[in-house]
This record gives sequence, C-alpha cells and structure tokens, in this order.
Amino acid sequence: MTILYLVLVIAVVLVLWAIFAYNRLVTLRNRAKEAWADIDVQLKRRYDLIPNLVETVKGYASHEKTVFEDVTNARTKAMGATAPADKAQAENMLSGTLKSLFAVAENYPELKANQNFLQLQAELTDTEDKIQAARRFYNGTVMALNTAEQTFPTNLMASSFAFAPMDLFELGEADAAAREPVKVQF
Repeated sequence: MTILYLVLVIAVVLVLWAIFAYNRLVTLRNRAKEAWADIDVQLKRRYDLIPNLVETVKGYASHEKTVFEDVTNARTKAMGATAPADKAQAENMLSGTLKSLFAVAENYPELKANQNFLQLQAELTDTEDKIQAARRFYNGTVMALNTAEQTFPTNLMASSFAFAPMDLFELGEADAAAREPVKVQF
C-alpha cells in the first residue's frame, strides 16, 4: 500500500512539474512576442518620423537626391523585414543612411535653426532611446526563454511541445558603424 502511495505521489509531482514547466515556457514565449511587438511599435514610430524629416531637409538641400533616395530605400527595406536577424540588418542600414542625412543637414545652418527640424530631431532622439530600451527588453526575454528551453529538465518539455529558440535582436559584426547611436544633435 505504501508503494502505491509513493508511486501516486511521484506521478502527481511529475504531472505538476510538467504543468509548471509548460506554463513557464508559454509565458516566456508570450513575453518574447510582446517584447517583439514593442520593438515594432517603436520602429513604426521611427518610420513615421523619417518622411517628415526627409521633407524638411529636402526643402533646404534639394540637390542631395541620393541621400534622400538611400534613406527612403533603407526605410522601405526595414519596414518589410520581419525576422529579428533581417530586421536588425535592415535597421543597421537605416541608421547608417540617417547618419548621412544628418551629415548633410549639418551643412545648412538655417536648417539647424528650423523649429520643425528641431522638433523632429528631438522626437527621433526619443524614439531611438525607446528602440534601444525595447531591444534590451526583448533580448532579455528571449535569453530567458532560450535558457529555459535548453536547461534540464525543462528542455524535455520544450522539445516535446516543439518550442524553438528565438533569435536575439542584435547588431552583426559587420555592422560596427551601426553600434554608434544616430547623431541627431547639432
């Protein structure tokens, strides 16, 4: 009789552990998805600011056509990227083109004094800070999920229910220039 109780207790403990492990993995996966959505919100805000910024600079530096085209193309690619690795690469390219745009703007003192440009500059700075915070939160959440999926004994549960590791949102080694923040102050 005691052996039966012992087997029942062990079975109940295993079932409770399985429920806890599965629910923890689901919670971590949902947090990672929410964190990715937060990045998307901030990136959309950034994408919405860029056309206004380009138009403001265009009014002063209309002969810098290639810079405007590069920013527009990079924005389009960034908006179309979906996977974290693709999104990171596209964002790095966009950051580089924004740096070029601000370098052009430095040559126009009257532009640097324009209230609309100054407001867009402040909003972009704020957005860049929010993107950076959202990236950190996403990467921390993904790291917790991936660690839970790879540690024993939770990895048994993760593989049983086809939980897959998620990619971090990181800058590639080839994109060292993108590690520098976009300079928006004059």
